[in-house]
Amino acid sequence: MPVLDKEYLLTAQQMAEFVSLGYLMLPEVVPSGLNQAVHHDLQSYHGAGGRFWFENPHIREVFEIPVVKGALQSLVGPEPIYDHSAVHVVGPSHSQAQSYHADSIIDTRPLGFDVQAFYFCHDTPDEMGPTLILPGSHLRRVNTASIARYKNVAGQRRLACKAGTVVLMHHGIWHCAQPNRTETMRYMFKLRLRPRVEQRNLFNGDDVDDPEVRQLIYQAYQPWQGNEARLDHMARARLWRYVVGNDAADVSFEGAFARMKI
Repeated sequence: MPVLDKEYLLTAQQMAEFVSLGYLMLPEVVPSGLNQAVHHDLQSYHGAGGRFWFENPHIREVFEIPVVKGALQSLVGPEPIYDHSAVHVVGPSHSQAQSYHADSIIDTRPLGFDVQAFYFCHDTPDEMGPTLILPGSHLRRVNTASIARYKNVAGQRRLACKAGTVVLMHHGIWHCAQPNRTETMRYMFKLRLRPRVEQRNLFNGDDVDDPEVRQLIYQAYQPWQGNEARLDHMARARLWRYVVGNDAADVSFEGAFARMKI
């Protein structure tokens, strides 16, 4: 993955959204013809889901699109390490939802993260069971299915989208598949990448000092966070300091970093 010009990289505003919510949607960035080719290939594919990435040139072409490639470079740097991939399928009239989970089992990094790209090659409306996520949950470290007992959490969101949408997610975000109430098979391709470099100052920071960027961090409180909301704010501020590559950056609650001289 060669280094791209900054015109293709995420802006500071987009990065602040990812840091705050744990995901970033790139709506309809894959051309229609390529979506149709991938969808056709998935419908006729009978191999192991983890092999589709290696056996299908169309799916690899999706991740060569400059806006997709640039977004990934902004999050995990150039030449990221392939971790794993999978084809996720929910059959027609499938009434059972998957349990909430986070994909990482063991991760000792204090701030570093993998990125999981979810690609939807066809329209995936709400009734088709798009992936359900809990915005902001990436900052609450959990052990895979230890959160399976939670259902219908305030502020959760289904990733209903049009064909060609790629959603980039922090590896720690809580998510699960949903029931498919249509008569059509639902497909989603997931690719997980690990960084080779420290994830500091990898994006286009031309707008990093814009007040709107700071407000994205400040206004990212989620209805499920409850009494710990300010602690989540501090976690966002720490992650922001890391990704901007500036240990003096302070978007902490009421300037707590400066007051504590940290």
